[in-house]
Amino acid sequence: MSPVDLRKTPEGQILSLFPSGTSLNESNELLLGGCSASELVATFGTPALIIDESALRDRARRYQDALRSRWPNSEVIWASKSLPLTSVFRVLGEEGLGIDVAGGGELVMALAAGINPSKIVMHGNAKTDEEIEMAVKAGVGTIVVDNFDDIDRLERFVQNEQAVLVRIIPGILPDTHLANATGQNDSKFGLSIDDAKVAIARLKASNKLRLDGLHLHLGSQIMSTEPFIQSLQAIASLGEFSVYDLGGGLGVRYTYADSPPTIEEYLDALIGAARKYLPASAKIMIEPGRSMVADTAVTLYRVVTIKRSTRTFVAIDGGMADNLEVSLYGQRFEATVATRVGGGELYSLVGRHCESGDILIDGVKLVDPKIGEIIAVPVTGAYCLTMANNYNGARRPPVVFCKDGVARAVVRRETYDDLLARDVT
Repeated sequence: MSPVDLRKTPEGQILSLFPSGTSLNESNELLLGGCSASELVATFGTPALIIDESALRDRARRYQDALRSRWPNSEVIWASKSLPLTSVFRVLGEEGLGIDVAGGGELVMALAAGINPSKIVMHGNAKTDEEIEMAVKAGVGTIVVDNFDDIDRLERFVQNEQAVLVRIIPGILPDTHLANATGQNDSKFGLSIDDAKVAIARLKASNKLRLDGLHLHLGSQIMSTEPFIQSLQAIASLGEFSVYDLGGGLGVRYTYADSPPTIEEYLDALIGAARKYLPASAKIMIEPGRSMVADTAVTLYRVVTIKRSTRTFVAIDGGMADNLEVSLYGQRFEATVATRVGGGELYSLVGRHCESGDILIDGVKLVDPKIGEIIAVPVTGAYCLTMANNYNGARRPPVVFCKDGVARAVVRRETYDDLLARDVT
């Protein structure tokens, strides 16, 4: 009998969406970072975000190795808005990545994690006086100028010298959800080519601000390489600079049907365009966010109730309070019963919140789900916890790192007392 190709089985299909170290035990139960789903739930409850630490470190190394082998004078900067947790900042800092922050809160977390300020890049289309001053005082290495008001604020707060990049609108609309697109002509981010020329001239004349180069970013969940190539062509007319931050945006695989470029294919295209349009001596930076963390994490839930009507609803103890991707972007996910992995009949997996749109996955195959059982949803590392909320008084979930069979909480579950802690009486 020929061996079974696991990739073609229901178990293999769903496992292909989980962190790279995920396996099954002899009972067909998920092992995440070597930890069984049932033991994780018994210890930490549900909902819970489980991060495979080894998968996260491996992803950071893969990005760095792939970029350096193609363009040695380069740096990977993690877009922290995708999963801003002190523990994740610390891990990626240990792996040598720089950090992209988009506000004072992310800056505070990065510094608390021990990130060297010189390796921090600050973004934001509406940076306040307070945030600019925080960044300057902290010694943030690079601040991205998004508008002319940024220049005014920086001129006020910088005492010696501050390295800056100018964010350019390349006029490229990639094939992604419009809410995720940031490089088109009517984007709220950055400056048009003509406005950028004015900003560049002003910065070159400044005795406080050192213009290192240009920044661009097309958006998120981009599933082809062509827009990245087009964006470099668009900025080439602005002249030659010593630094080019080319942003992030590489899409990830959420469903069986998704087929994004690999990291290596993405960088082949990006660096191929850089060799054509950018000076060979320049430093290139990239800012992966979603593609750095999305598939390194899994959310575990428990089934609360099952209702059969025109369709069968499987209701879990989480939903749009811990995953807004579905409601905001129509993002499709997959799921499995954690102790009977793969295949099954079609169900509507719904959340517990008082909103008809709180349907996590409509039409997902599950094997005979029962009340109290664990449901595992992969690819939840990006933009889920960062947008978690208290809808219906939901308590934001804990975050658990798993590595080599050892689980440790890095963020505790929010308590009911936490919900009242900011009240002024």
